[in-house]
Amino acid sequence: MGQAGMAEAAVRYLRSGKALSVEALPRPELRCVREDERAPVDPAGFRRVLGEFATGVTVITAPGTPPAGFACQSFSSLSLDPPLVAFMVGRASTTWPRIARAGVFCVNVLSADQGALCRAFAVSGADKFVGVAHDPAPASGSPRLAGTLAWIDCTIHAVHTGGDHLIVVGRVDALGTGEGEAPLLFHRGRFL
Repeated sequence: MGQAGMAEAAVRYLRSGKALSVEALPRPELRCVREDERAPVDPAGFRRVLGEFATGVTVITAPGTPPAGFACQSFSSLSLDPPLVAFMVGRASTTWPRIARAGVFCVNVLSADQGALCRAFAVSGADKFVGVAHDPAPASGSPRLAGTLAWIDCTIHAVHTGGDHLIVVGRVDALGTGEGEAPLLFHRGRFL
């Protein structure tokens, strides 16, 4: 059984009423590391070890004048019912406030030949859409980039804190596949 089949089976089981009720665990106490404390994990080591996990690469876009967009490798599907996705964005991002104001976004899943496009959207402060072919996504009007593997058009559903990042949950309103053949992957600080 594939991953989608297992998810559907889990949803059917939970809806059947046979599932046991589960008590929520207490929330752990979260706090920042004080200046007089040593971080529990060396940031350079953390980055090096987690860089072993290959990720797909996306560009998150939102409508506006000019439109907003940034390169994002921390994207994931979250829920089948309701259809939800999530991405993480740094709290210091200058693009995030524009996406938050729009209330909608489109996830553009980049194809293997779009490394240069990804680098263009990773730059801060530039007009990232100059010379970039795109059309409006059907539900949100967010830029849907040409040549991608897939696009997911969303409304912001929730935003949670996660250390120095925000966890943005989007409700999927429309989605589809594009023209790309293979995904752009990021591993050990470079594209594969």
